[in-house]
Amino acid sequence: MKKLILKYHFFVLGLIGFVLNSCNSKFRVWVGTNNDQKIYNLKYGEHKKQKMDVFLPSSYAENSPVILILHGGGWKYGRKEHMIQIQKMLFKNNIPSINMNYRLVSKSKKITYREQLEDINSAILKFNSLAPKAELEPNNYILLGESAGGHLALLYGYQNPDQIKKIISLSGPTDFYSPEYLNSFYSKYSSPTVQKVVGEKFHRKNLSEEFKKASPIANISNVPTLLFQGNQDFLVNQRQGLALDSALKARDIPHKLIFMENTGHAPRFFSKRKRDSIIYPNILNWIKF
Repeated sequence: MKKLILKYHFFVLGLIGFVLNSCNSKFRVWVGTNNDQKIYNLKYGEHKKQKMDVFLPSSYAENSPVILILHGGGWKYGRKEHMIQIQKMLFKNNIPSINMNYRLVSKSKKITYREQLEDINSAILKFNSLAPKAELEPNNYILLGESAGGHLALLYGYQNPDQIKKIISLSGPTDFYSPEYLNSFYSKYSSPTVQKVVGEKFHRKNLSEEFKKASPIANISNVPTLLFQGNQDFLVNQRQGLALDSALKARDIPHKLIFMENTGHAPRFFSKRKRDSIIYPNILNWIKF
């Protein structure tokens, strides 16, 4: 029977110096009666935002993928606690997960989506180094992101198919460069935010190649992808999800689009019925297929 080796002192033995460096960051460990564990605010870098919560159920197979969770908030806001209900749901279903903070976009601090992708990579490298102690395989991840986190999950996942086995995007933007985007009303009100995310001026008639590099739809690789899109999403227009669905279909990449009628942005926050009957079941099925 599967047992975790380190129990309540998980990550501590052999990592005393690492933990001591985290003493001011509210690092804490919870251990259940069945040796299930929740590790809060584990540092994966030196920036104050570079922390993650690791939830390890009491029993799972060694080849179980780890779900790496990315919060939303328009790239400039948000924190991992906004995704805690999803992490608790995964824990309840015996699925190991990491719920991470990442540096937030800031012009003055020169932080763009690129630095956020670097943070995802840093969190993965940190957990890879610790995975044997949790009896898990390194580079065996599913990315799950919501809104801006969905964009980051798609982009990082497509750029790193050796690490990322599947992607789950809830209301994530996919396209910042195509003629369809540029000619849409959606681009009129989203482009100021996108400009800050990319860190380049948004010149509609002479768009920098950097906006294409930042678009998941232009970076597709053979990573199975689950998409959630609402038809009344005014923050991430429905064409964002539909366009990526079409692009994946054209390349015969395994994917599924959950297109929800009468539904706005990030519906799990606003509809318990959709969360429990549509969103969570599809997430679990995608992880397990």
